[in-house]
Amino acid sequence: MIDSKIVCCYLYPITKYGYPPLAENTLDYLDEMHSLGFSAVELEGIRDEHLNKVYEMRFNIKKKFEELNLTMPYFCAVLPGLSSMDEKERNRNFALFEKGCEIASFLGSKGILDNGPLPPFKFPNEIPVVRHYDEDSLRFAFLPEDFSWNKFWDQLIDTYKTLCDIAAKYNLEYQIHPAVGVLASSTDGFLCFANSVKKDNLKFNFDTANLFVIKENLILSYLKVKDYVNYIHISDNRGLKVEHLEIGNGNINWGKFFDVINKNNFNGYFGIDIGGAESGVKKLNVAYISAAKFLEEKWLKLN
Repeated sequence: MIDSKIVCCYLYPITKYGYPPLAENTLDYLDEMHSLGFSAVELEGIRDEHLNKVYEMRFNIKKKFEELNLTMPYFCAVLPGLSSMDEKERNRNFALFEKGCEIASFLGSKGILDNGPLPPFKFPNEIPVVRHYDEDSLRFAFLPEDFSWNKFWDQLIDTYKTLCDIAAKYNLEYQIHPAVGVLASSTDGFLCFANSVKKDNLKFNFDTANLFVIKENLILSYLKVKDYVNYIHISDNRGLKVEHLEIGNGNINWGKFFDVINKNNFNGYFGIDIGGAESGVKKLNVAYISAAKFLEEKWLKLN
């Protein structure tokens, strides 16, 4: 089996079955990830209906974990409504977040993860159900006429202090995942955000592809935020658009990246995060198995 420090991310079933993949089929996804050789997996709860279904299934999921000897270091609760300026919407999402923390704790996770906060855009209908808020997703978005950045920022920081406290109640880290279109998605943005939130369990999920596409130097970026990083999402990128490519199919200099990772004794987890409709990965199983072998050679054997 693949070392439990190397995680099969939820992007695997997303790529195979669409976004979001049916929560009802979670046990099948676990069988599929295990069949590739993974002993550590990532699951997600995507907004209310999907997250609530995972919550309902948590006992069956735990039974499947025990049957397959799986672990889940991090659980993702995708809740863009947490940054809403509407108090009722925030409170509704606080309750969903707490359910996510219950799932994570019950299944033995170290932390809970979500995208960085979405700016308080208004949409003609609901917030689009997308993984990245790119130009197409935000084409019809607008800010409220009475929008005040200072008021929003103060409220946002209070919200994330509360979220960190909820996570801490379950002995969980709270990982912020960088994605196009959200706040705190650059390393400088995250450091500013973390300096305001001031919570020890706030961490940064270092996503190589998402940082590379916004023109971050991954070596410098890692050194800036390394004290906040114990979970790295790994995939390649060409620097032209959002994509999560097979290792070696993009322009990331992996030799230099792993030199700095190993020199600084990174001892957390790597999540293999390859695929998505934007990436055109044709041999998904091969991509995940090859990435795991790559990590064993470049990282595990040297640490």
